[in-house]
Amino acid sequence: MTVSTTLKTRDPYIIIKARDLIKLLSRSVSAAQAIKVLDDEMQCDIIKINGFVRHKDRFVKRRQQLLGANSSTLKALEILTNCYILVHGNTVSAMGSFKGLKQVRRVVEDCMMNKMHPLYHVKELMVKRELAKIPEYAHENWDRFLPKFKKKNVQQKKIKSKEKKPYTPFPPPQQPSKIDLQLESGEYFLSDKKKSAKKWEERQEQQSEKAAENKRKREAAFLPPVEPTKLDSSKAEDGNDMTSVVKSLKKKAKELGTQKAVDNIRAEDYITAPAESSKRKKSRQS
Repeated sequence: MTVSTTLKTRDPYIIIKARDLIKLLSRSVSAAQAIKVLDDEMQCDIIKINGFVRHKDRFVKRRQQLLGANSSTLKALEILTNCYILVHGNTVSAMGSFKGLKQVRRVVEDCMMNKMHPLYHVKELMVKRELAKIPEYAHENWDRFLPKFKKKNVQQKKIKSKEKKPYTPFPPPQQPSKIDLQLESGEYFLSDKKKSAKKWEERQEQQSEKAAENKRKREAAFLPPVEPTKLDSSKAEDGNDMTSVVKSLKKKAKELGTQKAVDNIRAEDYITAPAESSKRKKSRQS
């Protein structure tokens, strides 16, 4: 296609505008929207995004991040930048002012290079839009008001480094075959009947071991858990009280026994009674 001027052309820059119009039409922009680029205040920018990512799946995933669910992210960017944005194939077509096109290019490149998600750019643009309405902050730095997002690096699995074995010019020793193993164990010389009987016995042993293990697992579910024995402080105090009571009772019983022994003592037991024989002798003499 060629673009040429006529004698009625007053603005020579219209050739560049016509070139941009053809580019937009080739990128599937509607004719009604593409004709707007002929205005002096409207500019366009076509961003190639196929060179940022090598893998096709990763490229499709990041391009979908730029669009968002139901193209919600793209609509938010259009409102905040006052630009028309169309994502088609390997390019992003944008139409608007120079300031808006600069913001759109930054968002697209950061998204495709995986530097920052478009949603974070949307939040940042919203804050800038609100700050621009306040005349007090017109000549101030807005970095303290902007949200700061830290990129979280997901730890990837470390590749296990295989240790190199010492080099030997000789090949590894040949592994014994199945027939060699049968010859060593003597199974090779057994008849088919004995082989089948031996296999059956081994199978029965494995089944019995497995059945016993399953039985132990089933019975373990019905065993009550071991409850830890904890002595309460109140019970310990009661035990101490009981020991003190027993000691006091023993002491009182001992004291009572000694007191009874003292009460049973009589003076007559220690005084000798006068002999009756001497009285009888005196009466006889008289």
